[in-house]
Amino acid sequence: MALKSVLLDELRDMYSAENQLVKALPKLAKGSKNPKLKAIFTAHVVETKGQVERLKKVFVELGEKPTGQHCNGMEGVIEEGKDALEKDEKGSSFEAGLVGAALRTEHYEIAGYEACISMATALGMPKIVKLLASNLKEELAAAKKITAAGAPIMKLSAKEPEAPKQPKTGKEKYSAVKSKEDESKAAPELNA
Repeated sequence: MALKSVLLDELRDMYSAENQLVKALPKLAKGSKNPKLKAIFTAHVVETKGQVERLKKVFVELGEKPTGQHCNGMEGVIEEGKDALEKDEKGSSFEAGLVGAALRTEHYEIAGYEACISMATALGMPKIVKLLASNLKEELAAAKKITAAGAPIMKLSAKEPEAPKQPKTGKEKYSAVKSKEDESKAAPELNA
């Protein structure tokens, strides 16, 4: 597969990821009780819509359609964010879970844009690099804002008492089984 084809796959992945986030970010904003986090999530929805528009411009430059690929990775990251919203945690511990989910999302996007920029640079596509660099800059800024807003939340969460252990839900039991499977498949020599 030629590099341009790989770039197109990556760009379609990013396009799908950003569109999924346009739907998911309002749920994080609604679920958060922290005014700073709520504001960051709400503002990032607007940025994300702008990123979708920039990606459309990239596809126009390439003479290609942006659709045709679903980003399974972002779907998984969003699912983890949904899990954070469904946790029984209260107060700052709940918000800490949202910070973690949001940062995983941002770093997934950052990695995707860095890969696309590297490919477009190698292919000598400066207009595309410029558009993608604008999206990357916003993602880096969003991650920085989330980290800054999360610092006091983490401090407050660290002071909260541990909740008594509750029985695991079916989803948590399934996740624990999958985690053990991941461990045994990844490094069987460590489990001997």
